[in-house]
Amino acid sequence: MKTPLHVFALILLTSAATTAVVLPIATAQPSPDPQSAAVPLAGQATAVPATPLVSGLPDFTQLVEQVGPAVVKIDTTMGGRASARRGAQSPDDEFSGEDQIPEIFRRFFGPGFQMPGPGGQGPVPRGRAMGTGFLISDDGYVLTNHHVIDNADEVKVTLGDRREFTAKVVGSDQRSDVALLKIEGKGLPVLRTGNAAGVKPGQWAVAIGSPFGLEQSVTAGIVSAVGRSNPYANQQYVPFIQTDVAINQGNSGGPLLNTSGEVIGINSQIFSNSGGYMGVSFAIPIDVAMNVVGQLKATGKVQRGQLGVMFQSTGITSDQARGFGLPDTLGALVSEVVPGSPAEKVGIEPGDVIRSADGVTIRQPGDLPPIVGNKVPGAKVKIVVFREGRERTYDVTLSELDDSAVAGGATPRPGAPSTAPAGGANALGLVVQDLDAAQRRQLGLDAGEGVGIARVEGPAAREAGLSPGDVVLRVGRTPVGSAAALDRELRGVKPGQTVMLLVRSRGGGSRFVAITPGEDE
Repeated sequence: MKTPLHVFALILLTSAATTAVVLPIATAQPSPDPQSAAVPLAGQATAVPATPLVSGLPDFTQLVEQVGPAVVKIDTTMGGRASARRGAQSPDDEFSGEDQIPEIFRRFFGPGFQMPGPGGQGPVPRGRAMGTGFLISDDGYVLTNHHVIDNADEVKVTLGDRREFTAKVVGSDQRSDVALLKIEGKGLPVLRTGNAAGVKPGQWAVAIGSPFGLEQSVTAGIVSAVGRSNPYANQQYVPFIQTDVAINQGNSGGPLLNTSGEVIGINSQIFSNSGGYMGVSFAIPIDVAMNVVGQLKATGKVQRGQLGVMFQSTGITSDQARGFGLPDTLGALVSEVVPGSPAEKVGIEPGDVIRSADGVTIRQPGDLPPIVGNKVPGAKVKIVVFREGRERTYDVTLSELDDSAVAGGATPRPGAPSTAPAGGANALGLVVQDLDAAQRRQLGLDAGEGVGIARVEGPAAREAGLSPGDVVLRVGRTPVGSAAALDRELRGVKPGQTVMLLVRSRGGGSRFVAITPGEDE
């Protein structure tokens, strides 16, 4: 008959406890044999601790002892509702089934994730989520993630000494995934904020949190990268710190610390195919978070600056750099300028490549939104663009961010015209046709703007991704509004010469396409 596992475990624990009590008494007895006294029996405690066999490794015990009390566990409750059918959803229901799933599960497992449990009739239980936070003032201000407390009816904060508080949500910002809470208290332990701008790849980093509800869990690793754009999180205004520190469900909102015990970031995201840690974790830089905190304290909301340009989310290719005469592939390639925006007012145009903003080099497109978005409306920013072989500098006064025209990838406009051939192919192997007024309205184009692609015959154009229904807006920097105008701009193109076309795709959004025709085109 097998001994139950829990009984076996209890026996082991009991024997270990007994040994711990008995051995010190045994070692205090005089030994009749001097030789046997020199060699302690296995399991006996020695008077002098053994010398570590491995030295030079980091020891985070003092750091954890000092900062641990300021790290808190957060539990949230979301209100349930009665439902006649669980698992089915009527058009009149106020919430979808997915709305009953805590945000932390949707974030880690993706849309469509179903909470375990049988279907059928009956009330839907109240949703619960867990996370981590940390105190930033001794009077009870707590930082955590927006997604930890999003849609919560009640937020509970538990300190390391087991004291529990009901927290008030001062404010929350979805774009940065930062939330500010307040609990009533005085003389509370506080974490000191560090300098996120000084963080470099290769430095040690430590996380403290409550993964899976396991409070005060400590993990460590190194900084893998800084200024990382996370295209999967819809947070283009956050230059994430990427680490290999183990982060799991429940760590969200906890501090990322340097070896001085200073907060350099808020753990927010992981990249995972399984929902668990896979070595790629993202933290919000603490300077970004504290900028949000200041605004939430003052007004309860966050305002961001806006430049008013759309740019390609992918980096500049070598073909595009050659087509625009760029010396390298650095920068953000502007594909659209929002009418009436600060960028349009100073003269920034489609085809410009933004090389720096506020003195910071734009190495890749994702570098630009955090610089602009973390400034307040009305702030002045120096923008340097590359155009027609030289750099130009513009002093731009930012407007307030408009969600319908964000500084990021081009906004899709669904639908594209079905066109019919108007004649033979041009130098790039494109058969094009003029657009009528209805087609331009559908695409959001002005009168006399754009030429429809009816057929793609050239191998280079096909390889570049052009297809029937796309609309050519510009050849290089020159707008085109008719098939004749497009053919005229392409008339002098020679084999091996790279041509840049600004194209509005069938699915919406504009991008520059580099095409280099071969000898047989």
